[in-house]
Amino acid sequence: MHTVFKRLADLRPRPALVAATAALVLLAAGCGSSSSPTSATAASSGSPIVAVGAENEYANVIEQIGGKYVKVTAIESNPNTDPHTFEASPSVAQAVSAASLIIENGVGYDTYMAKIEAASPSSSRKVIDVQKLLGLSESTPNPHLWYKPTTMPAVASALVADLSALRPAGAAYFRANAAKFDASLGPWLAAIAHFKTNYPNTPVATTEPVADYMLEAAGAKNMTPFPLQADIMNGTDPSPQDVTLQNGLFSGHEVRVFVHNQQVTDSLTESFVAAAKREGIPVVGVYETMPAPGYDYQSWMLAEVKGLEEAVAHHRSLEKL
Repeated sequence: MHTVFKRLADLRPRPALVAATAALVLLAAGCGSSSSPTSATAASSGSPIVAVGAENEYANVIEQIGGKYVKVTAIESNPNTDPHTFEASPSVAQAVSAASLIIENGVGYDTYMAKIEAASPSSSRKVIDVQKLLGLSESTPNPHLWYKPTTMPAVASALVADLSALRPAGAAYFRANAAKFDASLGPWLAAIAHFKTNYPNTPVATTEPVADYMLEAAGAKNMTPFPLQADIMNGTDPSPQDVTLQNGLFSGHEVRVFVHNQQVTDSLTESFVAAAKREGIPVVGVYETMPAPGYDYQSWMLAEVKGLEEAVAHHRSLEKL
């Protein structure tokens, strides 16, 4: 196995950080003009296909499908930092501009990717925009698409097509890896189905809509107002009414578990954690980027569903993986 999986600093920008985004584009333009021919040549030769996943969960799936044929870089990857923090760097611009294959999330989550790609165009580069792959609009309110159970099978299928176009000799290998990947999602999907059957309509509270797609698939009932989730996600102050409602969910014991984005915290979210603990409501921490080491995409997703079930069935918190 010759796959290389390299991680770079977290880069997801908030919309307000226009200046930082512009700086990243300038960096990409400065380093990218000569990289496209190089990446095209590598993709058609015996060298590994140079690939980038804007988020490490996508990079991990590239690695699983591409195997020995790919060299993968993950841009956003550190589970111990706020993935909303944006830091422009020449190494990121260079990695993206040199890639023959890219996966980006879309829905405004990683807009820096398209800016770098535009600054360093390549007619041979394959770009999988997950938002477009799933047929979602720009106004989709929840950008955390990797928590949707149908997302990664679609990504895997798109990867087979693009990798096969870049390396036709590996087509059967890519198809076999995709079939293996789809099968490996079975335990996660079974855990979701088990939770939905055994704990239907479980009331939960959340900070952000990070795991909302998975909670929905598991049949949970999210009691937190979406405007509050969106405000916390976007770094704006929620309304006092929504904060009061959220605290009432804890003091009134109206929820059985609190699902907390432990990667992005501030005084308000920490006050919610404290309120839940004070009322004896178990806390389950979820992540925006894949925890490391020791996890791949499917084991990460499975661990979070099992944490949810532990909280509901056994009243045990799982604040960090």
